Amino acid sequence: MASVMEDPTLERHFKGHKDAVTCADFNSKHKQLASGSADKTLMIWNLNPKARAFRFFGHKDVITGVQFSPAGDLVVSASQDKTVRLWTPSIKGESMVFKAHTATVRSVSFSHDGQRLVTASDDKSVKVWSVHRQRFVYSLNQHTNWVRCARFSPDGRLIASCGDDRTVRLWDTSTKQCINCFTEYGGSATFVDFNTSGTCIASSGADNTLKIWDIRTNKLLQHYQVHSAGINCFSFHPSGNYMISGSSDSTVKILDLLEGRLIYTLHGHKGPVLAVAFSRGGDFFASGGCDAQVLMWKTNFDSFDYRDVLSRHSQRVSPDPPPHLTDIYPRGPHLHSAQSGAIEISPMVADTQTTAPAVIEVGQTLYTATTAVNGHANNLPARRIASTILNPNEDCHSSGQGSTSGSQSGQMGGRRGEEQGMTYPLEMRSDLPMNFSSTLERIVQQLDVLTQTVSVLEERLTLTEDKLKECLFNQSQILLQVRGEEKDRRRERVEEEREGESGSPVASA
Repeated sequence: MASVMEDPTLERHFKGHKDAVTCADFNSKHKQLASGSADKTLMIWNLNPKARAFRFFGHKDVITGVQFSPAGDLVVSASQDKTVRLWTPSIKGESMVFKAHTATVRSVSFSHDGQRLVTASDDKSVKVWSVHRQRFVYSLNQHTNWVRCARFSPDGRLIASCGDDRTVRLWDTSTKQCINCFTEYGGSATFVDFNTSGTCIASSGADNTLKIWDIRTNKLLQHYQVHSAGINCFSFHPSGNYMISGSSDSTVKILDLLEGRLIYTLHGHKGPVLAVAFSRGGDFFASGGCDAQVLMWKTNFDSFDYRDVLSRHSQRVSPDPPPHLTDIYPRGPHLHSAQSGAIEISPMVADTQTTAPAVIEVGQTLYTATTAVNGHANNLPARRIASTILNPNEDCHSSGQGSTSGSQSGQMGGRRGEEQGMTYPLEMRSDLPMNFSSTLERIVQQLDVLTQTVSVLEERLTLTEDKLKECLFNQSQILLQVRGEEKDRRRERVEEEREGESGSPVASA
């Protein structure tokens, strides 16, 4: 190796979810980390230790996938409630709902230009959606069992998908056809993704294996069997030189893809690891699992800038230009055995014992605190509220030192809300008892039902009015037609009478 290896270290741990953490992703533009959980909530963690975290409500079942848009201004999440939600990260908790599939949605991902979404579902389909038009575009249907994961290639011309039918499929986004199928799996294929150059895809399986394929030649390049249980997820380092994987054996493994060996095994979770993700710069990576924790690690083992490393190993990493559709031909699978001699290192990682950040809950019943200044009620503008989430440093400077306990943070949040007119959940106001807030939540839920009922009635009234207008119009047309026919008959009678009168004198003569 050209770089000096240093052990990864645990930077922070985030505690706020009440159930298993199933997915995670870093924001490319802001210092944020998003995570989804079996507790049905989406959380956005600010990497600044003094900043607050945000919990978003909306999904009605387990969240299975989450990802920031390339621009960092949107977050998309998938769920077992059969929907996909596109969130605008603001304290209002607004989201656009895509009724995506007829069964559980297992994964969702942005294209690299941020224009499209691809989803995978238990209904055996892969679907593509338009982000800006917020509508369905097309579907890919050749999997014969649940589809676990789907990802766009970096150039957007290919989609890779995998599922419980033990296959990994490559799709051409222009023709909507499956152009290749890899079948060398002893169990379900659980996760799939492209490397940063788009020349290779990696896939993991429930059979404890992780495989990397060259999609230009359809050859199996590397085959790892380093876990003792099924692999749930993995993530490429931006350089393409390293990969992290999370498994049901409770470990995170770090692989050196240039050397083709295991270099680290991290024991930080108490239970299966369900999510791993590198940051966009590769300097951090996150892991989440059934212990309801999100751990953020500092990479360290790649001391050089990854662009320099990539250029030094360009002949080994990318001997050819990125793939073209004309270079990919369906061929038979190639049998390769797992590489032996992998070196396993288990570094001792010290917990930093950082305090859990204050959490603001968004999307439930909200209480708006406003104060009268010079006789006018002032509310915090929506743009300022959104910047509070996307730019936590501003909020940190404006609010002073962060609190170290939930009660202190709630009191400080209440004072700041009264001063700035911010919106806070009822649970954060100490002067409202829990039973009162739960009663208000039920009332609001009933009001929502009434609102939906009223909207349905309005739609029915509108349809009735339209039908009545149409009936009146048809009746008027019929009346006009009848009147026209009567006029025609009268004219015919008058003409007949005139003809009779003119013919009578001739007859008498």
